[in-house]
Amino acid sequence: MSVCVLGGGAFGTSLAIALATKGPVVLWARDPADMQVARENKARLPDCPFPDDLTVTGNLATALHADTILLALPMQKLRGFLHDQAPALGHKSLVACCKGIELSTGKGPVQIITEEVPSAQAAILTGPSFAADIARGLPTALTLAVADDTVAKDLQKQLTTSTLRLYRTTDTIGAELGGALKNVVAIACGTAMGAGMGESARAALMTRGYAEMKRMAEYRGADPDTLAGLSGFGDLTLTCTSEGSRNYRLGLSLGRGEDFDAGTTVEGAATARAVAQVAKDAELDMPITMAVAGLLDKTLDVKTAVHSLLTRPLKEE
Repeated sequence: MSVCVLGGGAFGTSLAIALATKGPVVLWARDPADMQVARENKARLPDCPFPDDLTVTGNLATALHADTILLALPMQKLRGFLHDQAPALGHKSLVACCKGIELSTGKGPVQIITEEVPSAQAAILTGPSFAADIARGLPTALTLAVADDTVAKDLQKQLTTSTLRLYRTTDTIGAELGGALKNVVAIACGTAMGAGMGESARAALMTRGYAEMKRMAEYRGADPDTLAGLSGFGDLTLTCTSEGSRNYRLGLSLGRGEDFDAGTTVEGAATARAVAQVAKDAELDMPITMAVAGLLDKTLDVKTAVHSLLTRPLKEE
């Protein structure tokens, strides 16, 4: 079975590099010329040379011939791409490699794939990982979620490498939510650290943020235990403690009162707004998510957000 990765960002490039160590892989990018000449992605993932079996192309029609397609595209652009390319994507295995919730619908990537390309096998690859680690062959474990476990087993074998280990689950909703919601908590943790609130405050936000993640998972019909795995707790731990996370860095900027690079895609920002709306409509108690959404929309400042969290009614854990 042939493999293609759509998206020449850091994460898509890293997956293509890892998978090309075990066989031919095509990486599609909108502007592939520099990568084709340099045989590396100098702009997004420098010092990670491409294996010989990695082919870079800007020809989308050629790329879409693959049987298994990894969609390393921005979450908020996923539906539009799938809608436009649906005729060429039917009956293929489509693996979402983006983390987030669609702002306009509150839905995750597997749900979007299923709606736009009903004949495809929809999956998501998610978990604690930085692109540079994957590209450099450092040990990484991820969750592969597919509703059909037979399909999941085949994809697990196809996409596992000597340094990239995949664990499978059929709980696609839980995997979607874990990868999306941890970004919101990471923004909160970054804000706390940027504002000088300390490690204890970050630990509290991670713990109570995890409780919010499980609350939303239960509401959406997922198994809360899924969030105890790589796609939830594992990713939460990595993203909330490292400046390698764009979501965490956005939070640092908010806490410090600094501007953040508007050209950097931060999926947690849109996710916070989408989840806050879902929580409001469903009357779910998600105060950290609501605070992050307020900070992003500038309806709250950091001092007010902290005060609102600390003065909530006392309760059992």
